[in-house]
Amino acid sequence: MVKQTWRAILIGLTLAAWAGGAASASNGQVLVLSVDGPITQAVDVYVERGIGEAERRNAEAVIVELNTPGGQIDVMEKIVAAIRASDTPVIVFVTPRGALAGSAGAVITLAGHAAAMSPETAIGAASPVGSGGEDLNQTLDQKIKEALSATARSLTERRGEKAMELATAMIQSAKAVSVSEAREAGLIDFVAEDTAALLPQLDGFEVIVRDQPRKLRTAGAAPIEFPMSLIERFLHVLTNPNLISILLLVGAQSILIELSSPGGWVAGFVGAVCLALAFYGMSVLPVNWFGLAFIAIAFVLFLLDIKAPTHGALTLAAAASLIVGTLVLFNSPGTPAFERVSVPLVVVTSLITAALFFVVVMLAVRAQKRPVTTGVQTLVGQIGEVRAALTPSGQIQVAGELWSAESDGEPIEAGKKVQVVEVRGLRLRVKRKQ
Repeated sequence: MVKQTWRAILIGLTLAAWAGGAASASNGQVLVLSVDGPITQAVDVYVERGIGEAERRNAEAVIVELNTPGGQIDVMEKIVAAIRASDTPVIVFVTPRGALAGSAGAVITLAGHAAAMSPETAIGAASPVGSGGEDLNQTLDQKIKEALSATARSLTERRGEKAMELATAMIQSAKAVSVSEAREAGLIDFVAEDTAALLPQLDGFEVIVRDQPRKLRTAGAAPIEFPMSLIERFLHVLTNPNLISILLLVGAQSILIELSSPGGWVAGFVGAVCLALAFYGMSVLPVNWFGLAFIAIAFVLFLLDIKAPTHGALTLAAAASLIVGTLVLFNSPGTPAFERVSVPLVVVTSLITAALFFVVVMLAVRAQKRPVTTGVQTLVGQIGEVRAALTPSGQIQVAGELWSAESDGEPIEAGKKVQVVEVRGLRLRVKRKQ
């Protein structure tokens, strides 16, 4: 009887432990990463760090919320490799409504162990382009397309023939599809409004992680936001074309101010930092080099107007060149909407820049017209103190030195303040300070 009692207790404890373990597994953590903007080095570091943190916590899954026009191919390849090497399932979720997984983002979506999209989103247009958004030459274009197509086929092989064909078309002919078309072709697994709605759908879904089948247990799982670090966010923000435009204008303007009035270092230092940050951003986004050339011409004209003033004529020409250059810099045909620069911002900042340079030019003109004073002539206008009474001749102290001086006929007692009105050789002519 005692044995049966202990046996019942042992079975009960075992069942309780099993139930507790099952509950723990079904209520595990799900790390949620958010990628909004171009695929950059900062995004690669962020995603790899997030996957590493999920593995450290033994999380149930990682969800990468994605909204991107694309980015650098080499960075995309690193992210794809990190996802496929992960011991934790990674679900790529194109969200919110209106989001796009374009270009490199499309391939990253295919790399997920599972893929989902929100309603009214799109995926595709993954053809490679040059750094300025231009088409590549035929040979290079074909090589890159073939390599990317092979990657896409490899990632979608488990999804069937239709998914492989669609993935290949995204790269070979820049095809883009809606969420319903992607679902119909088997390119994605789920459609959900947001992450909260996606988690119940993921529960029980089988994924292949490092060649091993694994069922997701996400019912009741706790989604944990895993944001970018301060440095990652800062570097990612630098890919905003509006910010790049401002940094470019402030940087170039500071450098020109330093060149027009050398001797300090603050303006030059600020200019160098701003330009360095702007060029980092331009190394990520597709840049139209004609736009950059127009901006360079604008600042050459600004500099010429400082050195050889034309009373604002060159400044006006520079302002026009600056507006055209900044607009063309990112707003090339075919550039995704959130890689474009704001037209009102460009016009306002360009006009402010032109106005500042016009002020600098006017100050330069005024300085050039001012009579040059050197040596003792600099004493004219200065205030001194009478040391020996002027009757009308005597001595005064001015600029820390004793000088022979004479008044204009009026006697001036010692200790009184006088102003220098003229230098006559080694004698100063002064008058009583009013």
